Amino acid sequence: MARSLPHLVLRGQQPRWLTPVAMAAAVLFTVVLTAIPIRLAGANPVAAFERYLVRPLSSQTSIFEVLLTATPLVFTGLAVAIAFRAGYWNIGAEGQFLIGAVCVTWVGTTFTGLPALVAIPLGFVAGAVGGLAWAFIPAWLKRRAGIDEVVTTLLLNPVALLVVQGLLNGPWRNSSTGFTDSDRLGAGYDLPLLFSGSRAHLGLVLALVLLIATWWVMSRTPLGLRITSSGLAPKTAEFSGIPVKRLQFRVALVSGAVAGLGGASQVMGVQHQLTQGISNGYGYTGVIVATLGGLSALGVLLVALLLGDIAVGAQNASLVLQLPPQLGQVFGALLLLSVLAALSWRRYRIVWRRTP
Repeated sequence: MARSLPHLVLRGQQPRWLTPVAMAAAVLFTVVLTAIPIRLAGANPVAAFERYLVRPLSSQTSIFEVLLTATPLVFTGLAVAIAFRAGYWNIGAEGQFLIGAVCVTWVGTTFTGLPALVAIPLGFVAGAVGGLAWAFIPAWLKRRAGIDEVVTTLLLNPVALLVVQGLLNGPWRNSSTGFTDSDRLGAGYDLPLLFSGSRAHLGLVLALVLLIATWWVMSRTPLGLRITSSGLAPKTAEFSGIPVKRLQFRVALVSGAVAGLGGASQVMGVQHQLTQGISNGYGYTGVIVATLGGLSALGVLLVALLLGDIAVGAQNASLVLQLPPQLGQVFGALLLLSVLAALSWRRYRIVWRRTP
């Protein structure tokens, strides 16, 4: 007996209205799904979403907190987006972020008496070198041995965390308190604050500069065209004379350096010492930021601000509505899955075919 089964068929031409409709449907679907655990937790979903999305933008202080929370996400999201654009699937921004934090901590606790004009650039350089060095290992294995970078970059993340934990439980244990935090960096490494009465710091400016530079390179230079071609059609790019493997190797190092800058920014701008929770999963969230942002500089910025808004709102909702703070992360994860599904719908259509 014949049956009708669904099949995915590539769309010949995408209508202009399809993309905004797909994105709107993804957001609506995410809101509906997230409302279920909110309701089960005993809160009003409308009041909860008001706390998540609107309340963080209602005062100057909370807006500054959104900017502060979004800053490391811009670094890691941009790092992932740069690599993905070249077809190099860097899932190791978390480890590169951590090693960047380790390197700036070593510099900041070794050369403590440097003035800010020297200490701050030196700290950023140390973070970039650390992230680049951690990205070198999987990039070299990919180029020389063809080993899948998804596996190697992902597996190096817990190794970087073990490095941090080993240092803080051993030679870098705080000499004054005995806690598993490093000593404080020299005062010259403290990043200047951007606004009076806020915690937003100079790292945000550096992140915006990197965003602008990335946009210009990707959209206005032959190098950006080669990077994009390598990611979209590597075999065609090789046939046209682009050294894809070498280009991906170099882009991977740049990606690691950007993530390492994020680690340096977080240490010098917020913690001023190395702690076991220095990252808070920023590298993994960077994959969400890059994907939702469409691997574009502007998209990375907007998504980082959105997730920063949700993170600050989740803290507020936890205090006022007694909701678990992890619901903010659930919202971001569901949004990623919904957008990926919407993008698939944009590229493919469902056709029912009769099978014997």
